[in-house]
Amino acid sequence: MVLLLFVDLDPELAALAPLGGFFLLHTGAPPDPALPTLADAYAPLSSDVYPDPLTFRIRKVTTALGAPAPRVAASLAQQGLAARLWSVALGSAVRYGRLPDLDPRLLRWDPDGSAPDDLWLTEVRPLPADPGSIADAVLGGHLEPLAAALRARHRIAPGLLWGNAGSALAGTARQLGQWARAHDRPDVAARTRDLTARLLSHPLLAGTGTLTGTAFRRRSCCLYYRVPGGGVCGDCCFPRPPRPSARGTSG
Repeated sequence: MVLLLFVDLDPELAALAPLGGFFLLHTGAPPDPALPTLADAYAPLSSDVYPDPLTFRIRKVTTALGAPAPRVAASLAQQGLAARLWSVALGSAVRYGRLPDLDPRLLRWDPDGSAPDDLWLTEVRPLPADPGSIADAVLGGHLEPLAAALRARHRIAPGLLWGNAGSALAGTARQLGQWARAHDRPDVAARTRDLTARLLSHPLLAGTGTLTGTAFRRRSCCLYYRVPGGGVCGDCCFPRPPRPSARGTSG
């Protein structure tokens, strides 16, 4: 039995910063009061697409990466945001034993920011950090409405998006495991493994890939190979970039 060493959930969530950039979560008001919330980003597309933060973000990623199609940028943008949300949730669970309320209405987002996505939590409200609560917060609160919003805007397969979510979760777990080993925290490593396995068994993530130890092999592809200079990721279902004729199997 491993004793878990928690610290109190502080208003600045300072214990997340040492874990790395993907785990850092700003708290309080953002520097720009006009920044949208993530709830705004997930809202149905209006007739005027210019102020739509999700469309803006995908256009930015398309330009920055030279993506050949918006759905490629949409996939990569979604995976990046999923990684941020999983990192905050798992990082809080293993460092605090609590989860800050990640209600999309409380999270301000800068769609014009760089990676990792800039997020501000405007109010810190502690919640339980059991697997069900984490799934409700990240999957139910964010990744389901985000997937719906992306699919309303682009032709993108549900399996691809949930594969991205599973891959982002496994990647978060690997980073936490590395931090735990570097800081002699077997309690963090054990808690991370347990939470990750339980979350990957959630109906939305079950079947997205296979977790062996800390290695994850997904059953879909995020489409990164279609970016100029890109290739297949370490957990990709493809051993090498597929030819264009295989595009139908990549989602």
